[in-house]
Amino acid sequence: MTDELLGEPTVLVVEDEVELADLYADYLRGSYDVDVAYSGEEAIEMLSNEYDAMLLDRRMPVVSGNEVVLAMEEKDVECRVAMVTAVNPDFDIIDLSIDDYLVKPVTRDEVVDTVDRLLTISEYNERAQELTAKKLKRNVLEVEKTRAELQESEQFERLTAEISTLEETVENIADELDAENLERYI
Repeated sequence: MTDELLGEPTVLVVEDEVELADLYADYLRGSYDVDVAYSGEEAIEMLSNEYDAMLLDRRMPVVSGNEVVLAMEEKDVECRVAMVTAVNPDFDIIDLSIDDYLVKPVTRDEVVDTVDRLLTISEYNERAQELTAKKLKRNVLEVEKTRAELQESEQFERLTAEISTLEETVENIADELDAENLERYI
């Protein structure tokens, strides 16, 4: 996953048009570890939690992008997904477990920016979840310990400092996502 100890983030490109699949993969190589599936069936076989992000064509023969998304849900695969497709969006995308939707043709910048955004969303969610867990621990200690015990505890002081740092990190990531989304639609 995106943890620095594990190396580059991993991206799965799912596209039945070989030239496009290879082009998208080339756009991303160098910044990400990229695998390619040239069909929906191949993508389902490759589904695992090793991918941080996926670019997914919606309209493919035999197994569509929608079916790949359903297979991900059934297998409980956690991966950020952007549909990259020639199909204009309709209200049915509301119920699809996807994070972004791009209509072809797309540029190199759009592909790279989309994957960057998907990974930023993952980072935001991870940090927000970590922040929530630490705040819950702090709240329990504040209820169960006296003010004096809290003030004397180096562990509690460290926890409080970690919460402050995480709050700032989460806020900065949220601001980055807001700025990216604003720029995308201007």
